[in-house]
This record gives sequence, C-alpha cells and structure tokens, in this order.
Amino acid sequence: MAKATKKQALGRGLSALLKESSADINFASDKNADKLVGNIVEIELQNIEVNPFQPRTYFDEDALTELANSIKELGVIQPITVRKLEGNKFQLVSGERRYRASKLVGNGTVPAYIRIANDQEMLEMALVENIQRKNLDPIEVALSYQRLIEEIQLTQEQLSVRVGKKRSTVTNYLRLLKLDPIIQTGMRDGFISMGHGRALINVDSSEDQLNIYTKIVKDKLSVRQTEELVKNLKAGNTSVKQTKQIPNFVKESITELNLFFGSKVEVNTNAKGKGKISISFKSEEEFHRIKNLLK
Repeated sequence: MAKATKKQALGRGLSALLKESSADINFASDKNADKLVGNIVEIELQNIEVNPFQPRTYFDEDALTELANSIKELGVIQPITVRKLEGNKFQLVSGERRYRASKLVGNGTVPAYIRIANDQEMLEMALVENIQRKNLDPIEVALSYQRLIEEIQLTQEQLSVRVGKKRSTVTNYLRLLKLDPIIQTGMRDGFISMGHGRALINVDSSEDQLNIYTKIVKDKLSVRQTEELVKNLKAGNTSVKQTKQIPNFVKESITELNLFFGSKVEVNTNAKGKGKISISFKSEEEFHRIKNLLK
C-alpha cells in the first residue's frame, strides 16, 4: 500500500448531509487505523469489499466500459470512499462504478478516502449518494426514499431536508411504488416515463392501469395523451378496453390522402364511425394550394 497523502477533508456533499461519527468499530488490534482514517491512500482492490447496503443493482456495461477507458488514460480522478474494517480490509461507501471500472482495466490499486462509519451510516450514505445521481430511474429513487424512511425511521419532511428535495417531490416519487409491479418494471426499463406513471397513479383499478400501460407502449402515447385518457376514464366517458382504433377504411386511405394533398392528414373517428379530417399547412401559399385542390 502506498504512503498516505496529506490529510484531506471531504468537501460539501455527503459530509454536509451526514454527520461524521466515530462508529462502533474496535481498532484496538489495528495500530495504523488512526493514521489511515481521514486520508486519501492507494488501496489494493483485492482488499476492498463492495457495499452490502448499495441500493443500486444495475450497472450499464457500455457506460462502465467508457469509464474504464477513461481511467486507463487518465487514472481515477475522484477517489472512491471506503470505511475501515479490522485488519487490512475496507468496505466501499461510494464509488462502486470507479471500483468496478478499475478492476476492468486490470488496475491493482485505487485511490480512496478512508473514513469510519457504522452500518446505519453506511446504509444512509449509500442511499443518499445514490439519490444524488442523475441517471437513476424513478423507481430506483423511490425505493431509496422508502428504505431511508423505513430503515432509518425518517419522516417525509425529514427526508426532504436530508436529500435536499422538496417534500412534494419526495411524495411524488413514493407514490410510484403504489403502481402495479409490471408498470414499475416498465418504468425501470424505459418504456414509460415518470410523467406517465404519475398519471396512472390516479387510476384505482390495477386492471385499468395495466390496460392503459399497454396502450401507452403500443400507441406511444405522450404524457398529455395519457392524462387525457385517465381523465376520461375517471369521468366515465370511456373505458380503456373500449378505446376505439382507427378503422381499416381510414388506415387504407391515409397514405393516399397525404400524397394527394402533399401535407400531413389526420383522421379522427368516434364509436359510431363519424369523424373529421385535418389537413396541416405551413404557410399562406400552402393553404391556397390545398384550397384549390379541394375545389
């Protein structure tokens, strides 16, 4: 292990959100512990354990490869953070992507900031550090919030202060966990957005939720279209199962109409077969051209 560098304190970030603690680890048999904690040192990767409290379970392979290539060229720019265990062992607090990427390129060591923390602090730091990421899917964020509330016994108000988010934002994420598990999976896989999910929360029936979800994916509905569909459903104006598809006689003619007018043509029909045709135009000249065609 390389010699410890000059002692550095963490900047504002996790340390501003979490209280430093002396933890409950016994270092009586480790004479060098006090020299390591609070310093940035090069640690052998084989001596580092992954964080058992890490809420993130998926690491994008392409993104990990890109990071590995960067580390191969420039090294690890930002040290990982670990907690000191007994002996010559350490455990990740944050920076698992950097840890994995370093192993991927065959590095033997990685720069790490060493601190001490008990299990509860490990969980809280892992969750808060995870929440601060910008590439989390909404369900990952919601699950992290839920774990902070349940396992660290925080109220939503306390949680909003701890993670630096508005109380309403925290509530909106937590409500996503009320969605059917199939819909939650669809959100994690990117088939629908958080906006779609927030609209679906207002549907009481799980069956209707799933029917709307299927329609969103199949017809590529926008969030606004989904909200309108949910609104109509709750008003009793329609049911998802009864949502009408465009009749075949219209589908067969759309291309012909587009070619004839040289503009985008939209056709909407109702359950009785009645409908309307909309022709788009981009200028006064194009309007007069279409008008002459109609004559």
